[in-house]
Amino acid sequence: MTEFDSVVRSRYVVTPEGVGPCSVGVRDGRIEAVDDYAAPMPAREVTDLGAVALLPGAVDLGTGVHEPNRDLARCYRSVGAAALRGGVTSVVAAPAPARPPVTCADSLQVHQRAAAGAGVRVYFLGGVTLGSGPLDLADLHAAGVVAFHCSLSDGGAPDLAALNDAQLRKAMAELATLDAVLFVHTEDAEELGTPPVSAEQRPPRAERRGMERVIAAARVAGARTHVAPFTAAECAALLAAADSIGVGLTAQTCPHYLCLSAETPGAESIAHVCRPPLRSDANRKALWSALLAGGGSQITTVGSGHLPAHGLYTLEWSLSALWTAAVRRGQGLAKLAHWTARAPADLLGLAGKGRIAVGFDADLVGFDSTRRVPVPVTDPGPYAGRELTGSVGPVWVGGHRVTAGAASTA
Repeated sequence: MTEFDSVVRSRYVVTPEGVGPCSVGVRDGRIEAVDDYAAPMPAREVTDLGAVALLPGAVDLGTGVHEPNRDLARCYRSVGAAALRGGVTSVVAAPAPARPPVTCADSLQVHQRAAAGAGVRVYFLGGVTLGSGPLDLADLHAAGVVAFHCSLSDGGAPDLAALNDAQLRKAMAELATLDAVLFVHTEDAEELGTPPVSAEQRPPRAERRGMERVIAAARVAGARTHVAPFTAAECAALLAAADSIGVGLTAQTCPHYLCLSAETPGAESIAHVCRPPLRSDANRKALWSALLAGGGSQITTVGSGHLPAHGLYTLEWSLSALWTAAVRRGQGLAKLAHWTARAPADLLGLAGKGRIAVGFDADLVGFDSTRRVPVPVTDPGPYAGRELTGSVGPVWVGGHRVTAGAASTA
């Protein structure tokens, strides 16, 4: 019988077929077999997680990496370590804010070199600026970006200026020819207050106005578009309307918008770093309703929204925070894996990512779904001092078990 490099067993393995007891055989960094829990599978290393679940590694879309006054390679190492602690094995890095911003093939190469020591798989979004021409976008695509990102206000400030309608349509037309997804920060600049913009100056109508502009442009250009982040639940009807007229519009929200609200004690301390801000508790509940509505709402992915350049540190705790809120609503591990792994990988066509299935990369995450995890009061993120449910670890990347798997307080 052929020997595997490693075998991981769990009574709760999340596969495309459901959640159940399985053994996962790994060879040369890929999953080569998924069999019964007790199946004889000789291997050089065997890990039995028992009641600890086994999830596909999360794929985090639009992760901010750059921290001001810090070496870029160190930024990637820091993000990689936080990602592993949070059950994220693939990061799709935002193009801005960053030094340099990822707006041309040369700057992309700088980031690719810096990301070599991240410890996780790093993909890149290319930034669409006021001066982005067809050759710039094509060069970025050919050089390896997996999608693009633009803003209608200050979503990429100070490196991505807001696009007007003509510039948005032009970019969409070019990206449609490349069959590339465009991520859009949809808050409309004209609906925001005068900089510096406070939380009160970022009303839901700014998001609504921006989405109306995106739908109008996408309907003409035919580009696939992903709104990120999506926070104003009142705009869910716009997503559904876009779907009904054949516009390829989907959206991503973040755990902090699903778990916290403007009324949450201590929310004032983080309100200024969230773009868009934390909204009302009624909005939070409606956002959950939209997410759970499934395909009709087109909110398909949930990402950390990690943006250290703006002071928002969420990557390490996002999976646990999302699970804490999801399990209260009767949601299971299959949904958690879908929102954070399968749907993001499918959106961008990331081969080998997002599933525990034969032929896929052995990016695996142990997840103790019942364990309580206190977040340190000194944590710089929005969950500081809170108790979450769900502990990450161990973690495997490409079949290799990594030491940064367990959260720092687990």
